[in-house]
Amino acid sequence: MYKAGPLLLASLLPVPALAQAGDDERDAKIARLEQTVAELTRRLQALESGRGGQSPPPVEAAAAPVAPWREPPAAATGREPASLAVAPAESPLPDRPSMDEDADVAARADNVLPPGQEGLEGYFPIRGTSTWMRISGYAKLDAMFDSDDAGDPDLFVTSAIPVGAQDGRGAFNMHARQTRLTLDVRRPTAYGWLRFVLQNDFFGSGGSYGYRLRNAYGQLGNTYAGYGFSAFMDLDSTPDTLDFAGAGSMPSARLASVRRYFPLRGGHQLFVAAEHNPPELTGPAGSEARTTVPNLVFGYRHESERAHLQATGLLRHIAYDSATASDGTSGGGLTVSGSLETGGDGFLVYGALAGRGIAAYTGDLAGLGLDAVIDGDGSIALLDEWGGWVGYTHAWTPAWRSTLAWGRLYLEHSGLLDPSAFHRSDYVAANLVYSPLPSWSWGVEVLYGRLQLQDASSGDVFRLQTSLKYDFIK
Repeated sequence: MYKAGPLLLASLLPVPALAQAGDDERDAKIARLEQTVAELTRRLQALESGRGGQSPPPVEAAAAPVAPWREPPAAATGREPASLAVAPAESPLPDRPSMDEDADVAARADNVLPPGQEGLEGYFPIRGTSTWMRISGYAKLDAMFDSDDAGDPDLFVTSAIPVGAQDGRGAFNMHARQTRLTLDVRRPTAYGWLRFVLQNDFFGSGGSYGYRLRNAYGQLGNTYAGYGFSAFMDLDSTPDTLDFAGAGSMPSARLASVRRYFPLRGGHQLFVAAEHNPPELTGPAGSEARTTVPNLVFGYRHESERAHLQATGLLRHIAYDSATASDGTSGGGLTVSGSLETGGDGFLVYGALAGRGIAAYTGDLAGLGLDAVIDGDGSIALLDEWGGWVGYTHAWTPAWRSTLAWGRLYLEHSGLLDPSAFHRSDYVAANLVYSPLPSWSWGVEVLYGRLQLQDASSGDVFRLQTSLKYDFIK
């Protein structure tokens, strides 16, 4: 072992220098190196014999402690550092089980932790900084059998159900497109907690498992900016279904926006947002929707340990251009939603929606061009819609729970619309979920959907769905 030492050290000498030195000088250098190696070998053997032949224990460098957070210097912020807690404040709402976990990434006033989250559990510090990171998500497999053609084989979208006679032959499908990965980063600053969220699933285009961005936003204190769920939505009022789409009467939109929260005393808060969600119109060929100003959202919310209530208003301007005409008008809508603990074994969620020209913000109507219709003289006629949803979850045991959900949505009868356009949808879901561990959930669900068109024709379908989900971090 030790005889290789002189050769190894000799091989590291600069080759040009040896070539230039004389033979005597080279031999002298090699001799001195051999003498040094021999001396080091003798000392090492002496140390080993003194320890009974045992090798000396490895020396471990002491790890520098990582502070949970540190405040930026006053010179960097232009103000005195604020007194900050070690962890963000926690939501007063109780923990509620959910198969989609969208409420976990929802933006909240003061960047409070989501319901059920205690401190920075699941987060780890980035060494040498005051930043904490949490990598989470889940793998979810959905398998479903439809009694007829459901229109969308992956999601239960009631507005996509075919109308008219069908062959009555069922169809099976299975996919894992809801699988998602979430990156949640937080750090304290003199202006409050800074949060960054990046999340994806695989419902995008570009193949059966195309990457789709779900959230990419930052929030410093009470100011939000980025891409994510609209402020018009209330993710804490969503029924716990295996189906990913949910009731089509609920508000649904992910978009770019800027938002500001104004927390008040006693669990009350106000918020306002400016959002980009382009108008969706039905009209003659060559008509092109035009965005003139941001959509504005105004909201009020109250939270307590047993319930929450949210009321949100939306204002938007809808315009279009064509080669022969142009027009613009204002629309808007209102949602009221909330949740209520009904005892130790269950909770209720609910909501109602109504408005004019807000189809782009509604689950069943988004993407169908039903904000408004262009009439014969080139004027915009906004379309009215209204609906509601309710869901009740009951825990039979700590491991077993069930949810019953219902939703209905109406779009006004209009002689300007094609007879095959949407008029009404109904959504019903009932499930049983087994979750013996927080990281493991299996469920089975029965779904019924019905679509009625402007000409009163209709179609319906049943779906039986089962899902298996593995959480990465719970």
